[in-house]
Amino acid sequence: MAKNTKKIALLTGGGDCPGLNAVIRAVTRTAILQYGYEVIGYKFGYRGLYNNESIPLTLDTVSGILHKGGTILYSSNKDNLFDYLVEENGKMVKKDVSDVAVENLKKEGVDTLVVIGGDGTLTSARDFARKGINVIGVPKTIDNDLAATDVTFGFNSAVSVATEALDRLHTTAESHHRIMLLEVMGRNAGWIALESGIAGSADVILIPEIPYDLNKIVEKIGEREKEGKLFSIIVVAEGAKSKNGDVVISKIVEDSPDPIRLGGIANKLALDLERLVKDHEIRSTVLGHTQRGGNTSTYDRILSTRYGVAAVELIAQEKFGNMVCLKGDTISYESLENVIGHTKDVDPNSELVKVARSIGISFGD
Repeated sequence: MAKNTKKIALLTGGGDCPGLNAVIRAVTRTAILQYGYEVIGYKFGYRGLYNNESIPLTLDTVSGILHKGGTILYSSNKDNLFDYLVEENGKMVKKDVSDVAVENLKKEGVDTLVVIGGDGTLTSARDFARKGINVIGVPKTIDNDLAATDVTFGFNSAVSVATEALDRLHTTAESHHRIMLLEVMGRNAGWIALESGIAGSADVILIPEIPYDLNKIVEKIGEREKEGKLFSIIVVAEGAKSKNGDVVISKIVEDSPDPIRLGGIANKLALDLERLVKDHEIRSTVLGHTQRGGNTSTYDRILSTRYGVAAVELIAQEKFGNMVCLKGDTISYESLENVIGHTKDVDPNSELVKVARSIGISFGD
């Protein structure tokens, strides 16, 4: 047991995803049962840290939450305390208020802060570590685009939802001889589209890493028609773009650290295809936040639990300033300094892309 640790605090930041509660549960139970630490959780991510809004986390608090999506601590993806919107002289201005958070941690007697989040949330975690706070990071994103870990929790659950959606679209597409498009999340990484596309028997997978040619998609649809298959399933990542175009932006959220919201590519692609493909109805479905919700998959329940236990073990070993991660089959850790700013995109020459091509899936290129 770490000599100086008596009290740890958790917070969840960024978009919600399945597995957050499983991490909270694992950290709390390990901290209490194995090390006798006191545990609290800040509500609404860094905003709760700024406002000093916390709740005690006990064995009772975390009972029955393992399978549930979302987060009992709530979350926010707009609150960067190093660039925070505050009112000053009647005007809203952005300021570095991180010292307020540092003081709140001291006031509460918190020895270590466990931050559960993606790139943006963990960037602030690194910055707090630079200010001398004992920080441990846990990687969360359904996009699976953090470079320091092989898998982020939440990804498997999102892929499962997308795969089920493709299964459902297949039956209606086949019944009506339609071309069905499914738009999935992932920002600038195509992992959800790639894995759900393979698992959900898509005919075309469009990902940001492989710009598509509209004519190649039409060719694929034509090939299937010659084989007597009068329907096609296309899964498209929200960040996909044509060779001559750019990403489709649904809106700009001005007060967010990541203001660009992608979305709408499936609808655009449906309109583009309607001009070129005759005798087929084309329908698009945007899966959206359905991918973030619902119960946590079995894989993510186990991975999140492993991450939570490992986070507390790093605290006990006083290995602060690190993020737990998965390397192969082994739980390891990486310095937050090395984690930030490195994304993991799909390699167009990867084994998984080659597998998809080998079974006849087109990437529109």
